[in-house]
Amino acid sequence: MTTTQNDRARRSKPKTTIMVVEDHPILRDGLVQVINQQTDLEVICSADNAQEALALVRGKSPEAAIIDISLKGSNGIELIRNIKSMYDPIPILVLSMHDESLFAERAIRAGAKGYIRKSESTEQILAAIRQVIRGEYYVSSKMVSKVFGSLFDSRKDKARSPLEKLSDRELEVLQLIGEGNNTRRISELLFLSIKTIQTYQHRIKEKLFIDNATELIQYATQWVNEDT
Repeated sequence: MTTTQNDRARRSKPKTTIMVVEDHPILRDGLVQVINQQTDLEVICSADNAQEALALVRGKSPEAAIIDISLKGSNGIELIRNIKSMYDPIPILVLSMHDESLFAERAIRAGAKGYIRKSESTEQILAAIRQVIRGEYYVSSKMVSKVFGSLFDSRKDKARSPLEKLSDRELEVLQLIGEGNNTRRISELLFLSIKTIQTYQHRIKEKLFIDNATELIQYATQWVNEDT
């Protein structure tokens, strides 16, 4: 089928309604604009936090959702679990700044249908959206074996890595430390207080048996460089 024929086919069908959950207004508005330019897709609601997103799912009943991992006062993976527990048919695509090798598996386990980075092209992001709407999974080709091999190989120990002890938010903080961000910058990126970030850092050190902040930075930096 040619591109023109594809466009005609899309115009003949009702648009798929989408909810966008993203806490950065410029990125959210830009994504909404791109999606609404499509002949087969329409954003009917958007939110910047998990509580508002859950209310919109109940009130607006979108047919699909695009969710970031980093949200104001919450975590996108936790939001995915909550949505799937109440509205299982909704396909969810995670669109995140975080490297997929660190978070894609957790997102899929939580109930997402796909994971794509914000750095990908607009065309690729739209292709991923359409793929999860069709009920298919989407991850990059380099991640297929890692993510789905881990998900479906029952012989593997779920506690195969010390990092499995970390919560989703703790893992997010660890990555940001490994990328060279200090406590203040992490608090700005996650819209959380410095005290809250310090609490996460303390928990990470306890769970990974790390003695001090210097060792934590060294561990996080090595981990990020190995996995990205």
